[in-house]
Amino acid sequence: MARFELKLPKMGESVAEATITNWLKQVGDAIEADEAVLEIATDKVDSEVPSEVSGILIEQLFNKDDLVQVGQTIAIIETEAVVANATPTKIVAQESALEIKNTSAKETAADNTMLAAPMNFTDSDKFYSPLVKNIAKEEGVAVAELESISGSGKEGRVTKDDILKYVENRKSNSLHTAIGTNTQNPAPNAQQPAPVSVNGGDEIIEMDRMRKLISGYMVASVQTSAHVQSFIEVDVTNIVKWRDKVKTAFEKREGEKLTYTPIFMEAVAKALKDFPGMNISVDGDFIIKKKNINLGMAAALPNGNLIVPVIKNADQLNLVGMAKAVNDLGNRAKLGKLKPDDTQGGTYTVTNVGTFGSVFGTPIINQPQVGILALGAIRKVPAVIETPEGDFIGIRQKMFLSHSYDHRVVDGALGGSFVKKVADYLEAFDVNRDY
Repeated sequence: MARFELKLPKMGESVAEATITNWLKQVGDAIEADEAVLEIATDKVDSEVPSEVSGILIEQLFNKDDLVQVGQTIAIIETEAVVANATPTKIVAQESALEIKNTSAKETAADNTMLAAPMNFTDSDKFYSPLVKNIAKEEGVAVAELESISGSGKEGRVTKDDILKYVENRKSNSLHTAIGTNTQNPAPNAQQPAPVSVNGGDEIIEMDRMRKLISGYMVASVQTSAHVQSFIEVDVTNIVKWRDKVKTAFEKREGEKLTYTPIFMEAVAKALKDFPGMNISVDGDFIIKKKNINLGMAAALPNGNLIVPVIKNADQLNLVGMAKAVNDLGNRAKLGKLKPDDTQGGTYTVTNVGTFGSVFGTPIINQPQVGILALGAIRKVPAVIETPEGDFIGIRQKMFLSHSYDHRVVDGALGGSFVKKVADYLEAFDVNRDY
């Protein structure tokens, strides 16, 4: 028999950690090679971690909702064959202990130290992770004290942070209690109770993990950037005519559906080359000029949440390449098949609010970028058409572009000129062009 260490795999150049959202296999379960063992989530994407070997899961070194660093061992699988990274007899200290990352300055060098075996808390009806029990034992927290703590985890579960905050508060107030003492003191980190329906007919729904993240990002962006908007109306009649003319042949030849999105993305990428001051990010008092043009495209998920996959080096793609990239990322977003790296590295973002019928919008900047463009719905409208013979009224296809930009580093001249350049590219679209 050999022991195989299942580690959190590298998920992209800029992804250093992930949160365990669900264990698909429990201790004692048989596992086949390439079978998913657990589900994880980064700040943007959910994915699965498969096993590289077949065997029996004998240890889970982390609990659900724990944060794990890339490269850390998350589970032990016992195999019949000898594997390359099998450990000789024991796994770092005790086989049944959990590995934790201690954040105190004193113990930073001991991030991977294994904790001692937990106390026996058989008198409690509540579930506590081995890590929480170990902390309770070492800090002299009685079972009754532990039960008085209002947990911030799912279903009120006490997390590592909850008990550490409790211990810190207890020490600062000289409230050490001997093991077995029954204290009625409320937990220092007790959270605000969930809202209660006044008339009994309202439904109370807790935000899911992704919605909480989106909520945090949006609030942080508004608090960070000085948002200002510029709007411009664009005549896209030539684009509509061209797409109607070639979309069937395009799909037959390229095997891809031709939407308006890649056409708009192509124009944005060209404008970013013309105005590199929009292809930047802000880090404190420093401005970082981005070498690559990586376009994020906001995509709505079936559950109503939002995700922003990124088209890397968008300025280097022709229209066919852009269409393939847009369709690939859009389809994988809907199916939940995006990889963590697919959402990293964006330098500018485009969102299509016209998909839902909106004429224009005021989108929130995707930090640390400094601009985001909203594409409004294309509408048939009466318009004044100028000709050498005079002006007349005609039916044209028009849309609004809404440009939100960070006034800390982008002034109106740059923000307005950029969106005007995008409009110029769209209005100059050659109706006779090839793909």
